[in-house]
Amino acid sequence: MKPKLNDVAQLAGVSPTTVSRVLNNRGYISQETKDQVHKAMQELNYFPNDVARSLFSKRTNLIGLIIPTTSNPFFGELTFHIENICASLGYKLLLCNSLNQLDKEESYVDMLMRNQVDGIIVGTHNRGIVNYEQKNIAVIAIDRFLSDSIPVVGSDNYLGGKLASELLIEKGCKHILHINGPVELETPASLRRKAYEDVMEQYGRKAITYEVHDPFHQQNHDEPIKRLLNEHPEVDGLFASNDLVAASFIAKARRRGKRVPEDIRVIGYDGTETTRNLLPELTTIQQPIQEIARYSIELLIKEIEGGFSDVPRETYLPVKLIEATTA
Repeated sequence: MKPKLNDVAQLAGVSPTTVSRVLNNRGYISQETKDQVHKAMQELNYFPNDVARSLFSKRTNLIGLIIPTTSNPFFGELTFHIENICASLGYKLLLCNSLNQLDKEESYVDMLMRNQVDGIIVGTHNRGIVNYEQKNIAVIAIDRFLSDSIPVVGSDNYLGGKLASELLIEKGCKHILHINGPVELETPASLRRKAYEDVMEQYGRKAITYEVHDPFHQQNHDEPIKRLLNEHPEVDGLFASNDLVAASFIAKARRRGKRVPEDIRVIGYDGTETTRNLLPELTTIQQPIQEIARYSIELLIKEIEGGFSDVPRETYLPVKLIEATTA
């Protein structure tokens, strides 16, 4: 049978109320008494009931994280940093992989609300989910526009797209193409495409973008990349909206006898630790993933503490060009 609070009180020689005060750090209690209570808890292998404690504190110290998939290197690394930072601040993380499915995301939001999470961080595409708009829940979006009222944190997508496009021109590429996600998603990441188009116009080049329906899953890259290579055999520069798409393009181009970078120069976007380890030759725009995680949590905690008006609507952090051998 699991030990109860009364068992701890009896072994420590104090009242149940004193044990409760020790657990909730409420009121003055001598260090000797605290030590007695913690020693009794250890001997009995007693763990406090977090649900009961949350009724007193009005907080669960739970944060929900909804992302498309942890199998994607960007979201895997982002999740690692968010969980690590949350743990250091005394928060527990409930992780939800939505696979960008609207019904699954709505189900996860309902589950998180039922578990009384203090706040939610969202990295998915779906807009119009009513529960995100509730006044009593703190929500921060990562590189996604969920609504007009939910703050967004991400990287400087426009600068990243500009750096990539200008580098390809600097390297002498004449036929530079771009691969991005669907334009109708209306995410801050669309600014990578906008920057590419602006740079092409500035240098008198034609901007050509191929869209990948779901760039986070590698199996969806094949068809648009094959089409691009068939329709534009003259391509000598490629800017991909993420590193997975860039890696897929390099593999398919090489199968056709194209040399990288001699025939085609390629630049990706994300610069995750996983990609840097597996494909160190890839030139990429590196997002400050740890800083995105840290800043998102800082803003979320501000909202949790009632400071909704102090949170900026959009925050974009600096990116870094990692120049390797593919460009």
